[in-house]
Amino acid sequence: MTAAEFRKIALSFPEAAESAHHGHPDFRVGGKIFATLGYPDQACGVVMLDPHEQTSCVKISDGAFTPVPGEWGRRGSTIVHLHAAKRSMVREALEAAWKRKAPRRLVKAAEERPKR
Repeated sequence: MTAAEFRKIALSFPEAAESAHHGHPDFRVGGKIFATLGYPDQACGVVMLDPHEQTSCVKISDGAFTPVPGEWGRRGSTIVHLHAAKRSMVREALEAAWKRKAPRRLVKAAEERPKR
């Protein structure tokens, strides 16, 4: 997984847009951040999961996902170590993060569409 692939997946969700936060690229839906790139370093991204989703990702990812240190991590913010991450897992994590932040109308429309 590369930063470019992470960006492409993040921007593939309805109404996702790239912006910046604290000097790092971020991805938003409805004005809310669901993922960032370049934190804590250029080889990583972060997805905003819920704590249960985070636990699942960390458990099955073989080191590709780790909680962000501190309170943000306890709330579900999860580091993606890009070089170790499988594209399919990153896509699932980004989709979960997008669904948490997207307006209900977008989530409902996305769930009604056939899967690719």
